[in-house]
Amino acid sequence: MTGTNDRSDRRQALLLVIVLLAVGSVAWSFQLRAPLEVDAASLDALPRTIGPWRAIDIPLEAGVEAILRADHNVQRVYAHPIGTRVGLYVGYYGTERGGRPEHTPWVCYPNAGWSIDDHRTVTIEHANGLRVNELEVEKDGSRALVHFWYRSFRSTGLLGGLDQILDRFVGRLRHARSDGALVRLSTPLEADDDWLAARSRLTSFVGPLDALLAEHWPDERPARGR
Repeated sequence: MTGTNDRSDRRQALLLVIVLLAVGSVAWSFQLRAPLEVDAASLDALPRTIGPWRAIDIPLEAGVEAILRADHNVQRVYAHPIGTRVGLYVGYYGTERGGRPEHTPWVCYPNAGWSIDDHRTVTIEHANGLRVNELEVEKDGSRALVHFWYRSFRSTGLLGGLDQILDRFVGRLRHARSDGALVRLSTPLEADDDWLAARSRLTSFVGPLDALLAEHWPDERPARGR
């Protein structure tokens, strides 16, 4: 039995060494690659008309922009002819920034004085795995329904945490890039019975918007002089 255990221990030790060498090689290859420059102009070209919705741009306050530290921000309000509205925020982070935001709705809403009264996961499109985090938030009597998710140049419907980590690793390994964005939609909850209507507004918006984001995804290229 002792000999068998020794052989098993040696195999495990050898496997560990191989894994560590492989991870080290991948990490070293990342370091050798030239830094990437972001061209996010295409995000500004996101259509301001989506179906019956018409948008106006809402510039971020300088203090908020400094806190978010994104490579590029888009903030708009889309209005419907019947009077309803949907707020959009996209914060893009390039490969050199790690592809993920430093501040998320889980933290930003409470820090801004909003309470998160409920949350759940909602599947929008089963075919491409598009899922979103759904939050009900409240501040000083004002209530809103929020949908947010993360996407990268290769994946969408990321909810945060492990799925983002794996997506960034695979993206960096296979395509030498791991950029990503936080996408957030919100709409007012005007009354207690407005919840289903608010969800319908957001879910009907998510699919077309996500497809447009794929078409207008930023470019990354090696920095000049490298």
